[in-house]
Amino acid sequence: MFVDYVKITIKAGKGGDGSMAFRREKYVPDGGPAGGDGGKGGDVVFVADRGLNTLLKFRYQKEYQAENGENGQGSNKSGKSGKDLVITVPIGTIIRERHTKKILSDLAREGQEAVVAKGGKGGKGNQHFATSIRQAPRFAEPGQKGEEKELILELKVLADVGLVGFPNVGKSTFLSKVTNALPKIANYHFTTLNPNLGVVQYKDAPEFVIADIPGIIEGAHEGAGLGHRFLRHIERTRLMLHFLDASGSEGRDPRKDFEIINNELKMYHPQLAKRKQIVVLNKMDLIEKQEELEELMEYFSQQGYEVFATSAMMQKGIEPLLNSVIRNLSEMEDVYIPLEEETETAIRVVDYDEEKKKPFEITKGADGVFYVTGQLAENMIRRVNFEDSHSIAYFQKIMVREGVEAELKKMGVRNGDSVVIDTMEFEYFE
Repeated sequence: MFVDYVKITIKAGKGGDGSMAFRREKYVPDGGPAGGDGGKGGDVVFVADRGLNTLLKFRYQKEYQAENGENGQGSNKSGKSGKDLVITVPIGTIIRERHTKKILSDLAREGQEAVVAKGGKGGKGNQHFATSIRQAPRFAEPGQKGEEKELILELKVLADVGLVGFPNVGKSTFLSKVTNALPKIANYHFTTLNPNLGVVQYKDAPEFVIADIPGIIEGAHEGAGLGHRFLRHIERTRLMLHFLDASGSEGRDPRKDFEIINNELKMYHPQLAKRKQIVVLNKMDLIEKQEELEELMEYFSQQGYEVFATSAMMQKGIEPLLNSVIRNLSEMEDVYIPLEEETETAIRVVDYDEEKKKPFEITKGADGVFYVTGQLAENMIRRVNFEDSHSIAYFQKIMVREGVEAELKKMGVRNGDSVVIDTMEFEYFE
């Protein structure tokens, strides 16, 4: 089964908590702090794999989580970092945030990687908080949470040559004759419901990949028929073979069909209409008058297109067409041509820095209480030992250093006002 669009949830590993410990050695009655640091949480990494061609496996597993970092231990022993979770996807997979639709990564090359969710940092052990005044800190830093994201994975087929044209014009038949692909073929519309790929090995030329893209109809750019499912896959091809039913066997006019499809490409994205096209007048064996075929060839030639008459079923005219394809591919860059909106997204790593995010948020409730929320608030409360005066002093220092106190003053806090930090309530005094 070919699957090209899925929604999943990923979660990076949580950082391990720092340890609060003290030296306990024989003949050392007043051992100092010896709490080790927590290990970093594992990242979630996506890797493009040429051996995959569908997102099918994500239909059966929707949630993925990297390993958490281990907690720190006594004797200054740091916790072990969590293992990264490596998820393989087909080449051509685009990763988006589900709600914003923002592109996080475009994996268009074999082995290309993207760190999409970063593991939480490990917390520091109490050994780091010792000072000349605070020689026995009874608190340690908790590990940070790993990033959690809801994603859309969208596969855009990567092929050198894309076959475009109305349904039932012979694209699947042509693919079956020139490659090792075995597409479903029948004389009715939309036989091809998913892209079929095949590899062409012709003479001594380098092999290339052909994709038979599902048929398009008028209004496809607005979602009609197979709509965007077709158009999404044609974006990556370097060269298009535009198949037309030269015989007009279903009462169609190949000239009009050509205009309709090119208009759909242009309406979907102007860059698509500018891609190199070769016109293929297929079903030539069904044309009774040779003059009609010659008139069609002259019509498209005058518009500047290379034109070939073929009969995919009878395997006529295929060799000259393949020769032209090989020549054209050799003159093109050996990379897919991105659309304008993709030029900034073909990146190797998306690295999110937790420190760049707003660490806390303060709101004032209708009851006059100030609420401090966010990762910083949660970390502050977890790291404080309220039975230890040094720990409380450190807590107040963090409030000032991180700008929480300044923000509270800006919002009009006064002596005696209640301030709730995460889950604990305090009375404010300068």
